Amino acid sequence: MVDVKVPDIGDYKNVPVIEIGVQVGDTVTAETPVVTLESEKATMDVPAGTAGVVKEVTVKVGDQVSEGSVVLRVEAAGAAPAPAARPAPAPEAAPSATSTARPESPSRPPASALGERPATGAQVGAPRAALPDGPTHASPAIRKFARELGVDISRVPGTGPRGRVLHEDVQRFVKGVFAQLEGGALPAAGGAGGGVTGGGALNLVPWPQVDFAKFGPVEVKPLSRIKKISGANLARNWVMIPHVTQFDEADITELEAFRKAIGPEAEKAGAKVTLLAFLIKASVAALKKYPEFNASLDGDSLVYKQYFHIGFAADTPNGLVVPVIRDCDRKTVYEIAREMAELAKKARDGKLGPADMSGGSFSISSLGGIGGTAFTPIINAPEVAILGVSRSSNKPVWDGKAFAPRLMLPLSLSYDHRVIDGAAAARFTSTLCQLLADMRRVLL
Repeated sequence: MVDVKVPDIGDYKNVPVIEIGVQVGDTVTAETPVVTLESEKATMDVPAGTAGVVKEVTVKVGDQVSEGSVVLRVEAAGAAPAPAARPAPAPEAAPSATSTARPESPSRPPASALGERPATGAQVGAPRAALPDGPTHASPAIRKFARELGVDISRVPGTGPRGRVLHEDVQRFVKGVFAQLEGGALPAAGGAGGGVTGGGALNLVPWPQVDFAKFGPVEVKPLSRIKKISGANLARNWVMIPHVTQFDEADITELEAFRKAIGPEAEKAGAKVTLLAFLIKASVAALKKYPEFNASLDGDSLVYKQYFHIGFAADTPNGLVVPVIRDCDRKTVYEIAREMAELAKKARDGKLGPADMSGGSFSISSLGGIGGTAFTPIINAPEVAILGVSRSSNKPVWDGKAFAPRLMLPLSLSYDHRVIDGAAAARFTSTLCQLLADMRRVLL
């Protein structure tokens, strides 16, 4: 008997099981996906890892698992009969609000998931008196998570034991804010029904309810899981981070000529070098000069990262994902190009794991291959900046004596104005343009 366990999924813990693909008696191969997990950023299939017959499924949909959790037991193909090993206990499902309510408040009414002081500054949802009295119970990690989102932890109704605030309670709180901003119904704490509808306490105009079919033929398709997850994160980031975007243009005439010249050599080295690989190297050099762009807010402190893990936006049939290339300061352009191609392929095949998309310190969204002249990318929290790249074009540029055709690359740098001011952003993009115009500066 072989225990099938959850493999390395990065720093994620208590990841919910959203689908079970096998049942007792099924024959599986080593590559057969047996369960599907869903983190905040991606979904992940757990393979069987061994061929054989499923004898026991130890989890159910909704259970939460971590690295090393046993999800099922398989009798390996061709194995001699042996005494069954003692199965690992199934991970406990997240407790419900009913079973974990505080003893002193058995008749606690379904409170709104919103507190009295949301990030918008308006009074929304249940007042403090609607929550159980006494101190807020939450772990340091949950308190840090709440601070990063700008959430007053004392306003979050806890659904854990003794009213402890859980990770999903904070998420529910934030989603409730967005639900009200969009004019939808607010989810109640603990999953209970009810809540504020329409514009709510913000007096917003209700979200329009339209029967589109009466105007012509329509087709309804559900959002992919990636779009559902990324959509919630993007909405949070756009609402809670004061975005400002700095635009500039880089002269990449010589860089593009160099990139084409090394093409055959790069192919021999097993790499197809794109402009993005050079952009990553140049960005790392700029981040070293301006370390506040390689930082994250933690309450009233700024965490300066000594590593350079660069995320790049990858377009897939199911939506946008952001794989991360680690330690870009220690890798050559060839190594970055090879790793970027591997991660992009995994993204298209839907095989990216949470570890492939975590730990980023700065992101780049390149739309140059598609088109456009400029755009305002949304910051990938908890990062404080993201670089947008549009399509390059030949333009006449004055060189001091005459106009000459130069290949110009539009750059759009969105930054968190709580951390970075306009002058620093202008200096960063100016430095980046100089580096791209002459990549030899990266060596200085």
